[in-house]
Amino acid sequence: MLVDFPNLLRDHNVQVTAQRLAVMRAVSGRPHCTADDVAEDVRAEIGAISKQAVYDALSILSEKGLIRRIQPAGSAALYEDRVGDNHHHLICRVCKKLVDVDCAADGAPCMTPAGDAGAGYRIDEAEVVYWGTCPECLAATPA
Repeated sequence: MLVDFPNLLRDHNVQVTAQRLAVMRAVSGRPHCTADDVAEDVRAEIGAISKQAVYDALSILSEKGLIRRIQPAGSAALYEDRVGDNHHHLICRVCKKLVDVDCAADGAPCMTPAGDAGAGYRIDEAEVVYWGTCPECLAATPA
């Protein structure tokens, strides 16, 4: 599906620039990418861009909900354009492959903390990360 990135930015009150468009395309083309991955893709597309400009674009796009920033334990921040749904992530402890996992429950699980811990809060996101070993790494491990 082709996304009209200029209008998407405008709809979220984000000024349309060549750098922001290239960052959106980079994140869209490489889910779960690092800022370095984004910078590499953007440079290949539009030429020179500073690392700070990439970080600035990632920051505003995350703030506006156009992309999602996740940071699993022991990992650099990762970016994806799958936003607005209730999905989680599964990470292989061996090869570090990260995949999206749809929520197993109807609705958003864990949005109401147990006890009084969430009293007075308006919870809008619950982050679930599954850790394990992927089938490829399991197959490569001697029994």
